[in-house]
Amino acid sequence: MMAAAPARARRRALREGLASGALLRFPGAFAPIVARLIERQGFDGVYVSGAALSADLGLPDIGLVTQSEVVARAQAIVRACSLPVVVDVDTGFGAPLNAARTVALLEEAGLAGCHLEDQESPKRCGHLERKTLVPTAEMVRRVRAAAEARSDPDFLLIARTDARGPEGLDAAIDRARAYVDAGAAMIFPEALQDEREFEAFRAAIDAPLMANMTEFGKSPLLSRRALTEFGYNLVIYPVTTFRLAMKAVEDGLRELDEGGGQAGLVPRMMTRAHLYDVVDYIGYGRFDSAVRDFSEE
Repeated sequence: MMAAAPARARRRALREGLASGALLRFPGAFAPIVARLIERQGFDGVYVSGAALSADLGLPDIGLVTQSEVVARAQAIVRACSLPVVVDVDTGFGAPLNAARTVALLEEAGLAGCHLEDQESPKRCGHLERKTLVPTAEMVRRVRAAAEARSDPDFLLIARTDARGPEGLDAAIDRARAYVDAGAAMIFPEALQDEREFEAFRAAIDAPLMANMTEFGKSPLLSRRALTEFGYNLVIYPVTTFRLAMKAVEDGLRELDEGGGQAGLVPRMMTRAHLYDVVDYIGYGRFDSAVRDFSEE
């Protein structure tokens, strides 16, 4: 039965990983059991995507998921693994005070960090057109409130700017500098359009940078080696596991319907034994037996 790592230890591990100069890799987990698989594969951390969470609830990524839903799902994912977990909290769910409360709730839930963005509410998916942004000064207040709400200085506050599309690369860089000055420990430049822009952002910003390698978006799918050479510090693969799972489910349902049964699908399934291993049936059984067999001498 796996014991969860303390939140402070996870945050410290994330900060030490960033200080090491290595590129940290955070695949997205849309469910707690996916986080368990991410940890088993040896990744550095887990990312909780707002887009994946919205889609999992059957909703578009336009700010419909609530603060409590995001915190609850993120906390469940934290409990399922011992890795640092970073979550997408969109615009912070309201005014700067809402962003501050969001950070406080995330700290209580054991998260290692979060990112806030500079879109207006309701937001849009970062790789869609017609995004609208709040003024830089308003986002600065949002970031400052979130930074001041932390009780653990190792909680990683990431500022995302969506300015590349609506305002251009130079404006995105200017915004990023203002967000660092306001207290952001990392910058997430969303929807950069080519390798030159990734390099330009790195050259301009004196802070750790996050890269978003989402499929079907505006950014090229850069390799781990390329991102390391560009000097990025953390990469997320936000919706990869969700897209893989949904395609497998859709294909399986089609075969179940058209083929009349699931016999042909069995080789593509996780076995019962493997599933039981991932959810630690044996560990829970041992714990239960130890409790039942306890006797006072």
